[in-house]
Amino acid sequence: MYLKTLHLRQFRNYREQQVDFCAPKTILVGNNAQGKSNLLEAVELLSTLKSHRAGRDRDLVLEGVSDCKITATLERAYGSVDLALILRTQGRRTVALNEEALRRQIDFLGILNAVQFSSLDLDLVRGAPERRRTWLDSLLIQIEPIYAHILQQYNQVLRQRNALLKEVRSQESGERHQESQLALWDAQLATTGSRVTRRRARVLQRLAPLAHTWHASISGKTEVLEVRYAPNVSLEQDDPEKVQQAFLDKIQQRRVAEKHHGTTLVGPHRDEVEFTINTTPARVYGSQGQQRTLVLALKLAELKLIEEVVGEPPLLLLDDVLAELDPLRQNQLLDAIQDRFQTLITTTHLGSFDSQWLNSSQILLVEAGQIYRNGDSLF
Repeated sequence: MYLKTLHLRQFRNYREQQVDFCAPKTILVGNNAQGKSNLLEAVELLSTLKSHRAGRDRDLVLEGVSDCKITATLERAYGSVDLALILRTQGRRTVALNEEALRRQIDFLGILNAVQFSSLDLDLVRGAPERRRTWLDSLLIQIEPIYAHILQQYNQVLRQRNALLKEVRSQESGERHQESQLALWDAQLATTGSRVTRRRARVLQRLAPLAHTWHASISGKTEVLEVRYAPNVSLEQDDPEKVQQAFLDKIQQRRVAEKHHGTTLVGPHRDEVEFTINTTPARVYGSQGQQRTLVLALKLAELKLIEEVVGEPPLLLLDDVLAELDPLRQNQLLDAIQDRFQTLITTTHLGSFDSQWLNSSQILLVEAGQIYRNGDSLF
């Protein structure tokens, strides 16, 4: 797939900006806080309908206006596709495909596939378990868009069940009524939770060997990376009925504790993804270089997995990441990309790139929400 054009209207610090992409690699160069990452964020939103930098739509709209619009033309193997996303400071966002408004946002997912790699991704290794669950869920949504609906169902059940457990804790209603209500939510938690758990297990089963291979290559085969799924509910086999029963069994085991704490203690919202290097947990591994190698291996594995599942190479978004990598890791990344993946790269200077890369890349200068091509007045 190839992103041909991107148009931003009142998005972040862009009042009106059109970008035409004319090379497999585009380097966005400029000082900090000029809008380089904002452009990558716009592509990320078209891909996943989420931003890893903002939780509210109103934070994405240019100050002083009520809405913003991101549009793009994408070339897929089956033809050209027009994408549009409108975000509002108040009210719901809307999406359109080929100028036709979509009633369900889920139908917008899976059209533009992209893998983002930024300095924030080091949190994958050393951050809280929630960070790794979010990463895993984002990958799943890319290759199986229906997962977004499955995850939403689970979170709705979780919220309702937690509300009831808080009520149980405060003893606001009759005990018999509470128990019958809890039994209903137990069944729904087991049904929706098992769908999440089984899909997470399957995608990690495919991703782990790819990451293992990349990590061995980058580390010169001196280190062994293992990626392991540690679900809150044990998953001995991928059988819906048996996994649901395992959920119900653990819920019964934790019933007293859940009532005491007033919250759900069983389910995929408490899952963990474990990374080990030479059998040592990566979180406590001392070297930042090794943590960077691990994250780089994960990102390259994501690229490969999405390409295998979708049948086309996804976009790669590199947000000021080359400065975080030593020359060896930079070369490994650049060699892996070549011209196979359309790549958008942000940087504050061009010194990290060799002449071959610079000669084969489209170079754009970003300054105060304006983008200038090589040869324009600001160059």
